[in-house]
Amino acid sequence: MTSEFKEFAMKGSVMDLAIGVVIGGAFQKIVDSLVNDIIMPIVGLATGGVDFSNRFLALQGGPFTTLEEAKKAGVATLNYGLFINQILTFLIVAFTLFMVIKGVNRMRRNTPPAKV
Repeated sequence: MTSEFKEFAMKGSVMDLAIGVVIGGAFQKIVDSLVNDIIMPIVGLATGGVDFSNRFLALQGGPFTTLEEAKKAGVATLNYGLFINQILTFLIVAFTLFMVIKGVNRMRRNTPPAKV
């Protein structure tokens, strides 16, 4: 059983998948920073200073000026601003993956077949 597991774990596809997961995790942090630190401030400026990461709807209780206050009070909230951030993050990741796959497919088409 140990040798079977070792053979499985050392297959190229498993190693490629593991590397892809690690790189994907690192890439996710870059995209999160791009959305939260660059894109959303520009969107906020264009919309009159709206901070989307702090946009929410308190489902109970009094008025809260920040999401932190509502969470400290234990109030249930609909965090639509954070949802907008996640949608932008997804769109950036999806577009980036599309461009990478498009580039890989273009390289595969232009590669001449190997001579036997």
